[in-house]
Amino acid sequence: MGLSQTLLVYALVCVHIGVSQHYLRLRPSPSDHLPVPDLKEDPDPEYDPREQDLAERTLRRKLGSNFDPSFMSITLPTPVNVTAPDNEVKLGPIPNEFKKIDLTVTPYGKRIKVGKKARRKFLQWLWTYTHCPVVYTWKDLGVRFWPRYIKEGNCFSERSCSFPEGMSCKPVKSITKIFLRWYCQGFLRQKYCTWIQVQYPIISECKCSC
Repeated sequence: MGLSQTLLVYALVCVHIGVSQHYLRLRPSPSDHLPVPDLKEDPDPEYDPREQDLAERTLRRKLGSNFDPSFMSITLPTPVNVTAPDNEVKLGPIPNEFKKIDLTVTPYGKRIKVGKKARRKFLQWLWTYTHCPVVYTWKDLGVRFWPRYIKEGNCFSERSCSFPEGMSCKPVKSITKIFLRWYCQGFLRQKYCTWIQVQYPIISECKCSC
């Protein structure tokens, strides 16, 4: 799924302050912006699920095969940051576009001799420097989502990924996970609340770009 087609089925728009959640709408809308921004929830606990609404067996049955323990959890996992240290990140093989780089010609047209070992080491360094890992952390979505914890991806952003500097890591691919959302219509005693399935896009791949 391309980022331009990603549906933030999660885009809930609250158009009031201090008014009940019947103004809250669940509306899919295309977006290039990931990760999903935090929701502005109605703080009134009247719109929270009750204890009987949080029965794990019932919710697991409602979510079915969409329950993915790799990306969702009922309780807060530890550690919260699940990305491996830099020296443990597996980069994989050097991409073909790197292997096509001609290191024997300077920008001024002069040819130089580069040994195979030196070329391999330079390309490995370049691939390591420009590599854009996805940094995963566990995020609490709140009691109105089940499971309430999601393993969310972000593009590494502590430094520029280009040489010379100027480019940065940006999302290029995402995956979608299905969660349950406690959704209320109406207000006060006339409101009706139920669990509905919603899609939640998660960054799965980043690339160095302008």
